[in-house]
Amino acid sequence: MKKSRVMRATALLIGLSLVGVACGGSDDSASDTTAAAPSEGGDLTGMKGTTPLVELSQEFKDRLLEVDPALKDYSYAAETYDSVVIIALAVEKAGDDGIAYASEINGVTRDGEKCTDYASCRELLQGGKDIDYDGVSGPLEFAGNGEPLKASYGVLQFGADNRLADDLTTYIEAAAPADADVAAVPVEGDRKGDGVLTLGSILPQTGSLSFLGAPMFAGFDLAVKDVNAAGGVLGKDVVAIKGDSGDATTDTASKTVDAQLSQNVDAIVGAASSGVSLTVIDKITAAGVVQFSPANTSKALSGYADKGLYFRSAPSDIVQGAVLAEVIKGDGASKVAIIARNDSYGTGLAEDLAKNLEAGGLEVVVTKIYDEKATAFDAEVDEIKAAGPDAVAIIGFDETSKILATMVEKGVGPKAIKVYGCDGNMGNALGENFDAGK
Repeated sequence: MKKSRVMRATALLIGLSLVGVACGGSDDSASDTTAAAPSEGGDLTGMKGTTPLVELSQEFKDRLLEVDPALKDYSYAAETYDSVVIIALAVEKAGDDGIAYASEINGVTRDGEKCTDYASCRELLQGGKDIDYDGVSGPLEFAGNGEPLKASYGVLQFGADNRLADDLTTYIEAAAPADADVAAVPVEGDRKGDGVLTLGSILPQTGSLSFLGAPMFAGFDLAVKDVNAAGGVLGKDVVAIKGDSGDATTDTASKTVDAQLSQNVDAIVGAASSGVSLTVIDKITAAGVVQFSPANTSKALSGYADKGLYFRSAPSDIVQGAVLAEVIKGDGASKVAIIARNDSYGTGLAEDLAKNLEAGGLEVVVTKIYDEKATAFDAEVDEIKAAGPDAVAIIGFDETSKILATMVEKGVGPKAIKVYGCDGNMGNALGENFDAGK
């Protein structure tokens, strides 16, 4: 992301530690995060939203573009990259690509000698050292249930062209509440390895999160390339099998998982959607195979009975709910409406967002949960408008463009009141779909 200025802040919010806010540059003076009210430009001008994101180096982005020159966004590319590297390091530490390596995954992300790439971490492991992998996506620090305790969020904003304005992006570093650092979940099963790490993937080539597919596949491919260039795992190249997850309205993910399990994969990277993961997690873990999502954020997965085999490099929405609430509060809103899709992701994030908004002194005037298969949202938007909010938070996937079109038509779009999104919809694909009337 481009840099223009610096803002730093420290706060404690409902058990969540917000340890920094930054938007790079040379001005070190303190500043608030309130955006000026948009007056010109496209209908999405000024819309903000949060997504797990670090300030990626240009070198990493350039290498992703070598893998996929058509990339427009980098959402979850770093988390996907780290998911692959963590699996590879755990297998190296265990000396086995069977189920035993799952017990090493959490440990390679914390409480050891710090390292930041596969080659240097592997060298430490081969020297008998314990490692703490700090990845491209951040410090990670997995709890015993296989999810990160530390995270970085990007606060993204749409510019006058209905596309994300990189120079307006800010970053918030956050930590989960102390009680999220739970004990290790025992690994159940006895699946044997064959000496070759084989990775499957269920990532969104189609469906409501397909806009996330390209950066995630690029991160997957780049990580496999880097691991193999550094000597592979257990002395052999990693084998990668790519597959589509579709979305929760199809059985695409289930069919992909069946095909990949038949090819004796040792781990499956994905899905992007928490709802999709919940449809296949039992099948994957019952086979004694690790499932490692780079993008699942639903808190429903935090305590899921996963046999110690489910992991994710994206933080729980318990964290995102607090971060997004702080952004909305910092922009001066006082009466907030929430509209969210009716799945584990939408309802969970809506609950955490509302809790944090109210704890921060804001009023949640209405929460509308909509059918994720709906094609029209007039009734929901009419109810939101009638509630008289000065801000609206939309928790959705690609249907967000239709919600926004209805909001604009009824006079409650981003140019009339503050509008916020989240990791499920904040991408250039939202602007493209909006402009195309999709």
